[in-house]
Amino acid sequence: MLPFIAKRIVRLAATLVAVSFLTFLLVNLLPGDAINALIPIDAQQDREFVEQVREEWGLNDPMLVRYARWLGDAATGDFGDSIVTSRTVSDEIFHRLPVTAELMLVTVGLSVLLAVPLGVAAAYREGTRVDQFVSGLSQVFLSIPGFVAGLFLIYVFAMKLGWLPATGWNRLSDGLLDNLKTVILPALSLALIEIAVYTRVVRSDVIGTLQETYVLSARSKGLKDRYILFRHCLRPSSLTLITVVGLNIGSLLGGTVVVEFLFAMPGLGKRLLDAIFQRDFMMVQGITVFIATVYVAVNTLVDLVYMVVDPRIRKAD
Repeated sequence: MLPFIAKRIVRLAATLVAVSFLTFLLVNLLPGDAINALIPIDAQQDREFVEQVREEWGLNDPMLVRYARWLGDAATGDFGDSIVTSRTVSDEIFHRLPVTAELMLVTVGLSVLLAVPLGVAAAYREGTRVDQFVSGLSQVFLSIPGFVAGLFLIYVFAMKLGWLPATGWNRLSDGLLDNLKTVILPALSLALIEIAVYTRVVRSDVIGTLQETYVLSARSKGLKDRYILFRHCLRPSSLTLITVVGLNIGSLLGGTVVVEFLFAMPGLGKRLLDAIFQRDFMMVQGITVFIATVYVAVNTLVDLVYMVVDPRIRKAD
């Protein structure tokens, strides 16, 4: 187990260095000038003042020098300060992280909660109308982008029915019900595609598992189908699902950028988008590296869960 964790830590460090360098490079290639976010346009006429600000922020240094300086500070936990708000990047991340984290958790929970029974039912009724209905529903969900689903849900549940707010965010401290009212629409917007993917994965794996000898043996013993499906089939069929859920964390983090902007949620996604428009390169760099860290850490956790779910993987390692 220790050699496995050590390898993953080395891989994590290498991935973060690569992601941080590419992000730094891309931000510097964006059109415009970061000085526009630092000082008002009127003050930019004073060339001497502009050069002074550039020197203070190190904007005149070569890109590699600035990146090396940032990397050294980041290694100590200092991701710098926002050039727009002057707040530290770390404070901004952890202030907005609960919003994005809750959105992702609700999305994943909702997706798995709906996809598992749909996938199992489709596999058990393979080739029947139930299977065809679930497959057709999955195809429809896959065809709808998250922002389109969000606009549709806002129109129906906020504008027409008035059941849920269209935008805004209520924290858990404001009350659980108020919080759920503001998270359910954005979470459902992201979950539709995830439900379709997870349903297909579960259906495919359960169909294969139902052909295994031990399942046929359990049926011959007279065990109930429901018991066989959820006791003998679901666990060995969940490995692929675990992998897909782990990998989709990255796509969910990317999807929150548009959805949080659409629903005016004060999360990491919206802050990242604002930082890109403002050329707040320190904020873009910090949030991107944080997202990459979460993505790689989740995938490492998925590998560890593999070892718990399937002992054969643990023995092989």
